[in-house]
Amino acid sequence: MGAYMKNILNREAGDKPYQGAFANVNKKEYTFEKNKEAEIVDFDAVFDKLALRDGMTISFHHHLRNGDYVLNMVMKEIHDRGVKDITIAASSLFECHKDLVDMIEDGTVTEIYASYISGPIAHAISTGKLKNVAYITTHGGRPRSIMEGELKIDIAFIGAPSIDGTGSIDGSTGPSACGSLGYAVADAMCAETVVAITDNFIDTCENPDIGSGFVDYIVKVDAIGDPTGIVSGTTQVTKDPIGLKIARDTANLIDALGLIDNGFSMQTGAGGISLAVAQEVKYKMVDKNVKGSFGSGGITGYFVEMLGEGLFDSLQDVQCFDIEAVKSTAINTNHKKISGSKYANPNDDCVAEKLDCVILGASEIDKNYNVNVTTGSDGIILGGSGGHADTATGADVTIITSKLFNARISVVVDEVRTITTPGEVVDILVTEYGIAINPKREDLIEKLKNNNKIKLKSIEELYDIATKLTGKPKIKEKSDEVVAYSVFRDGTILDAISKV
Repeated sequence: MGAYMKNILNREAGDKPYQGAFANVNKKEYTFEKNKEAEIVDFDAVFDKLALRDGMTISFHHHLRNGDYVLNMVMKEIHDRGVKDITIAASSLFECHKDLVDMIEDGTVTEIYASYISGPIAHAISTGKLKNVAYITTHGGRPRSIMEGELKIDIAFIGAPSIDGTGSIDGSTGPSACGSLGYAVADAMCAETVVAITDNFIDTCENPDIGSGFVDYIVKVDAIGDPTGIVSGTTQVTKDPIGLKIARDTANLIDALGLIDNGFSMQTGAGGISLAVAQEVKYKMVDKNVKGSFGSGGITGYFVEMLGEGLFDSLQDVQCFDIEAVKSTAINTNHKKISGSKYANPNDDCVAEKLDCVILGASEIDKNYNVNVTTGSDGIILGGSGGHADTATGADVTIITSKLFNARISVVVDEVRTITTPGEVVDILVTEYGIAINPKREDLIEKLKNNNKIKLKSIEELYDIATKLTGKPKIKEKSDEVVAYSVFRDGTILDAISKV
């Protein structure tokens, strides 16, 4: 089944059940020192120098998101040279990478590891076109597997917005600036060979994401991507009245739990409701004269504003979700660029496990609080964990926010189609019809039991409300053929994804 088929047994109870798996781990200070001298070569010549062979594992990062050019240009060259049976180890794959579909069909690409997969590639995997199963990891699990030697990368291709002659790479400057390059750091440290592809040479890299000594070859091209493609999806505060109500209720809940205090740390997603929660929390922080310690994760301009207003000491940024965040990484010393390992690797001293609160979304959540953000109700892959399971496990309080139903489909179901994040680490669901707290979190229930302003319901009650309004959905049967696995941050297989 590949590098990830591992299970952690005999978990010990921690604050959350899955946290117990890491409770007694000696956190590591990873030091991977290389002293390579980077060689500058042109695009065609570098492939003559690389020891290309069938069956290789090659990696890419996704910080240019849907504006990335690097993966397609590299894979076209590899395809044209007739190399087959390639494993792609990408941090994420987007619509712009649809050229891979033809290579999946002709056997150039036979296996994929990624933390998020969308668009035509996701459809191709879901319908069984990939020869081997795909592994959909977490953002923290990916660097863990690379740095622990489970996932071995032969060649890492790194899109470098700026690079100097020593091979130091900066993601915050240049015509294709994308901000933090956090997900490329483990690849640079651990890959057998590292190729940096750039459209911007500079004399000296002042603020490197990746230091000197790791790059073997530097290749100059006309453009490595289109930064406007970084903004893919909703990155604006919702204006929908229902979404705004959910956001206000969530902020009131966070306050009622006593979390909004000096030193407060949080992460939200980049969706409309999540950003509205951040806005409502901001108002409360201002009213209470509270200064938080940090905001983390994929950073948007909204968090940059909060930093500028002195509401946080720092931002801990593993990837930028919009151009304002990219600009901030270049000029603000308190906007810290961190590696994927420092963000969420459970064996590292990671930011995810220092969060007081995380606000996350769900396409489905079941009565056991298992969350699915990997597949749709039809079974087609629509994304993946990213940092969902990492931060849900690490944060003291994990809150899922969602409308109770969309397009007459309930978010609360009997059983999720695919487990992305196990219910053991999910604490609260906030909907417009009420707030459900996981019965395992007796401490949270105790804090809120006499609070008349917090409208508590059981998740079963929310399910009943939704099914009365929408009807009980027909469950699409799963086939016996497995096309992908949903993988937890420690390497545990959480669920199998069946062919559609």
